Amino acid sequence: MRKKKHEDHVNHEAWAIPYADLMTLLLAFFVVMYAVSVVNEGKYRVMSESIIEAFNGNNKQIQPVQTNSATAPAPVPAKRSTSTTPPSLRPRLAVALPSQSLPPQMTQGALTTRENAQENLQKIQDEVQHALQPLIDRSLVVVRRTQSWLEIEIRTDILFPSGVARLSPEADTTLRSVAGILSPFPNPLRVEGYTDDKPINTSVFPSNWELSAARAASVARLFADNGVDPNRIGIMGWGQYRPAADNANEEGRNRNRRVLVVVLGDQQGPARFYSDADRAEPAVAQAAPASAPDAPAPVMHVVAPPAEHAVLPEAMPAVAVPAVPTGSLPVAAKLRTVQIAPAENG
Repeated sequence: MRKKKHEDHVNHEAWAIPYADLMTLLLAFFVVMYAVSVVNEGKYRVMSESIIEAFNGNNKQIQPVQTNSATAPAPVPAKRSTSTTPPSLRPRLAVALPSQSLPPQMTQGALTTRENAQENLQKIQDEVQHALQPLIDRSLVVVRRTQSWLEIEIRTDILFPSGVARLSPEADTTLRSVAGILSPFPNPLRVEGYTDDKPINTSVFPSNWELSAARAASVARLFADNGVDPNRIGIMGWGQYRPAADNANEEGRNRNRRVLVVVLGDQQGPARFYSDADRAEPAVAQAAPASAPDAPAPVMHVVAPPAEHAVLPEAMPAVAVPAVPTGSLPVAAKLRTVQIAPAENG
């Protein structure tokens, strides 16, 4: 019998050699790529200057050799070579962008304005607390201070009878004192009216919105009649939708019936939605009034609905009330007169 021929042993690891060669080549390739990618700023700057001088010519003056003669020859400027290189082949220079930082004068001016605004708020707070200290002791007036504004909260018990927007004699005296304090300062003012949740439905005030807005307008009119610039004043009626306390009892409803005089620290008059001093100030832009020299249009302070009321169908945004307009009309004609009708609630 013929001997069976044994097959040669197959090497199953022959792939390792070309694989190792491939890995070595890839490693060398990436090392070369890394070496090329490393930028030497100094070398590139020198090379760029050399290329610019080569293409545009050397404009340096040749300094002559000084001799003992009395008059030295004038320096001979080198001739500027005319380059025929196309613009597309000329080197491009990196142009430094101007700095985005504000000039020191503008920064200092902004800081000075902010410091003056804070000083004004502090002065107003001190004078109001001194003038209304008896009412503050009786918890009829509350003065709160935040970083951006000052709040003077006045309970409607001393301002208005129930259900009407006509100021009482005691309120007239109190508000005249506040107006005398506010009139010398340029800070913008916001007068905000609030009510409890008891419904009101009269021919003059169909809802608490109208009642709160009318009460705010009455306070704003008294301020304007007593020296406060009407251009600084804006009014807002929140109705029953910004309670300061629970309306379940009489004490809470009494706290909710109030008028808030907000003295803003920023003379641009930013929008302000919160009446509580411990809440964050929202960054909401306010529409600027249209500027017309002959007939200025009134400013509309449109208030977005609060977040906690967004899901309630009856919780609508506060009434958008035009600010006191300017013009040649007298102050009494600038604020609309509200006819007063007695009511049982409010």
